[in-house]
Amino acid sequence: MSKANRYSPEVRERAVRMVLEHEGDYASQWQAIQSIAGKIGCSLDSLKIWLKRTQVDTGQIPGTTTEERDRIKALEKEVKELRRANEILKTASAFFAQAEIDRTLK
Repeated sequence: MSKANRYSPEVRERAVRMVLEHEGDYASQWQAIQSIAGKIGCSLDSLKIWLKRTQVDTGQIPGTTTEERDRIKALEKEVKELRRANEILKTASAFFAQAEIDRTLK
């Protein structure tokens, strides 16, 4: 497994659920994250990121949801491809325009 996908979505969901369910048992959310990250075997930062992503996706805190992020990424890819195609068409158009000029001059 790659480093980015070291933990399955189920493990991530379980860890986040545990933090949310047990944060009342601790003085702060950070202490809950520290305790649960040790039990799950993940880094504190990973669990904090998973928790934040879940909170954004569920609308608990503002931010760009995973769905929106994926859509933006797909649109950026499409824009890049369209710009490349547009440059190809401009080059081809210039080539054929020059060829037409050369043909009419002969």
